[in-house]
Amino acid sequence: MKRVWLGIIAAVFISSALAMAQGATTPFKLGMFERQGKPFLGIVLRESIVIDFAAANAAPGMPASKIAAPADMKDLISLYDQGVRSRIGEIIQRVEGAGTGARPPYVSDLSTLKILPPIIPATMMNVAVNYAEHDLEMAKIREGAPGQAKPTAGGALPGTKSAPGIWERTDNDPRWNPYMFLKAPAAIIAHGEAIRLPPGRTQVEWECELGLVISRTASHVPIASATDYIFGYTLQNDVSDRGGRGDTRYGSDWLVLKNHDTFAPLGPFITPKEFVPNVQKLPIRFSLNGKVLQEGTTAQMIHSVVEQVNYATNILTLRTGDIIATGTLPGAGSARTPPIFFKPGDRSECTYEGVGTLINPVVGS
Repeated sequence: MKRVWLGIIAAVFISSALAMAQGATTPFKLGMFERQGKPFLGIVLRESIVIDFAAANAAPGMPASKIAAPADMKDLISLYDQGVRSRIGEIIQRVEGAGTGARPPYVSDLSTLKILPPIIPATMMNVAVNYAEHDLEMAKIREGAPGQAKPTAGGALPGTKSAPGIWERTDNDPRWNPYMFLKAPAAIIAHGEAIRLPPGRTQVEWECELGLVISRTASHVPIASATDYIFGYTLQNDVSDRGGRGDTRYGSDWLVLKNHDTFAPLGPFITPKEFVPNVQKLPIRFSLNGKVLQEGTTAQMIHSVVEQVNYATNILTLRTGDIIATGTLPGAGSARTPPIFFKPGDRSECTYEGVGTLINPVVGS
């Protein structure tokens, strides 16, 4: 009997040790930074310190590694499950084992570094009106189109059908079909960089959005396996110009609306998906000059994260580092009475709990 109890105790101890080991990894984020004019790929701990990956990887005393430090963020994402993830764990263990009094030279305070965009995607796709209440508020300002004069809160418009090969509707799906547009990577700026109001454009506002970072080549991805193609999450402010183009030629002009220079603040970092337990339950908050103007959760999405990956990749092949921005909550400035638009001197702050906070000042041109 004693042996049985010893066996049970040993099994419990081993199970506990394994559980502790599996849960012992310090959560981290990943970003691009600049120090003394030189960019580097960094591991972010506790939103306060940054480890230079390449310098740490080659530092004396570090265990030998078979992998070379990734050249950039896309390289890291591609190699993440081929040794990079484990190497990050070793580096973090070494840094934390050193203690605060013996910080290695490859560790810096975040406050001393310039934050760069965490990645520059080849393709950036944004989801239009993916929160029901946002449809209700935007109906107040958009020009009526056939079948769209009244808001539907994301409900299917009259005559809605499947889009063969792109979005197949089920009989019991009451939602409208997803809608996406391209946002130019050339518009990307980093956390802390200024959103510049274009000359003569006075109706510019915010859209605080979650960005999905694609892990590998993705084409016609089924909903059931869509999570496998997501590396992690970042934030995008889908800055929008509501001033129009002066005519109604061809309907909405998404180039003017969404793609001025600096209209895609991105970052500040990328949070690997293993540190976001449920992406469909993230609290969201946007504030302007400290006043909260958007607040809710990702549970309010009309089309979920995995549905968006499915829809996007049925249209265009996405590749490592590409981004899907998932839509915004209600709280647009253009729908308020009176309207609120960006003005020089404003401070924009977009937060998704567990992913980060993206802050940008606003300046005139």
